[in-house]
Amino acid sequence: MIDIDEMSSKEILELLQKVGYGHLGCIHEGKPYIIPMQYHLKDSVIYLFTTEGMKTQDIDANPAVCLQVEDVHDLEHWQSAIVTGEAERLKDQSEIDQIMQLVKARNPTLSPAINRTWIDAQGRAEVITIYCIHSTEMTGRMTSSESK
Repeated sequence: MIDIDEMSSKEILELLQKVGYGHLGCIHEGKPYIIPMQYHLKDSVIYLFTTEGMKTQDIDANPAVCLQVEDVHDLEHWQSAIVTGEAERLKDQSEIDQIMQLVKARNPTLSPAINRTWIDAQGRAEVITIYCIHSTEMTGRMTSSESK
């Protein structure tokens, strides 16, 4: 049997810094919806990088989100955290440019968000959008062997 421990805020932030991708929960047409999402952590603030589309419409309509991040080595060695909060679309171009530089430093291809140039049937091109998550709660658990 393994022991599962609560993670401290410091341990959660270390996990968020290390991983860089997770699963974003939002509301789509009144129902929970989960999507894989890359993010960047800067000064304990989570920034989501995405392109315009269904998820941006959903987040703009209801900014309550949660981000689940995990680092699983095997069934006995893992960490998992959930950050709950409100997503705010960044509008200040200098802030967007600054975050994009950080995102590109970690992920130069911007994959998978940008994987090809396309224009869909509604005429939307890939338009980059950055959100900041104002966290209201962070929780995490890990196997006790991960705390060493």
